[in-house]
Amino acid sequence: MATSQTASTRAKDTDRNDTCQILDTALSEGQLSMAEHQQRVKAATNATTLGDLRALVSDLQTANAPVQLPTLRKPRLPVSGARAGWGIRAAISAVLVLLGVGIGWGLYGNTASPLNFTSDPGAKSDGLSPVVLTPPRQLHSLGGLTGLLEQMKQKFGDTNGYRLVIYPDYASLDRPDPGDERRELSYTYRGGWGDPSTSPASADARVVDLSKFDTKAIVKILYGAPETLNIKSADVKSTYLIIEPSRDPTTPEAVSISVYVSSDFGSGYIQLGPDGSVKQINYP
Repeated sequence: MATSQTASTRAKDTDRNDTCQILDTALSEGQLSMAEHQQRVKAATNATTLGDLRALVSDLQTANAPVQLPTLRKPRLPVSGARAGWGIRAAISAVLVLLGVGIGWGLYGNTASPLNFTSDPGAKSDGLSPVVLTPPRQLHSLGGLTGLLEQMKQKFGDTNGYRLVIYPDYASLDRPDPGDERRELSYTYRGGWGDPSTSPASADARVVDLSKFDTKAIVKILYGAPETLNIKSADVKSTYLIIEPSRDPTTPEAVSISVYVSSDFGSGYIQLGPDGSVKQINYP
């Protein structure tokens, strides 16, 4: 995010992803409860402006977060300057419109004037066949989870990374920067992988193959997670998976999977091994 942006600037997916990473760090440090974390993550994913995102982390200590949000400036353009700037922009826009009309008429027009629209070149048949894109969207299913991992392989050539967080309809992936080992790249998946944000790689970050787990076993446990945690299905507000390197020193190449479920009446999680074996159940 640029430092010249203001609170009213529209947020991008990368801005929302950065905010979620800060909230994840605050959760791991005990600054937020599970319920607060879930509420703020939901608000971040639906935020419209950068000011909305800033408000979600303004009361947190963010020195250890993998990314930092810049301080947003306040507009200080004088009224007279604003009016003058608007006039210049309006004049430039008018020139560009007329130039575009002229170029379009020169390329496609078949009338006496570029302002004569009696013939629409866009109405001519071009013979092109439609291409329908079908990327996985419902990620909390066997097909969706398998499809997401396949999308990783197609995009990056492998399924390696530091961490993968999977929500029902989008995912967040942290990978090493191939051009500089001191940095990590954070991608958001929403039907495709957006442009990454960058941050310094932590000293203890480890790269593992994030696909090395039993997808069927994990999805089955995911489906039963609310009942396992004694949370009624109707009360579930959010569910997500975290796939990251195992903390077991005897299996440094393995992954650990955590299934988080939250509701207005409590939140909990299940920590699993790559084969679906239960390591810990933290009840609400």
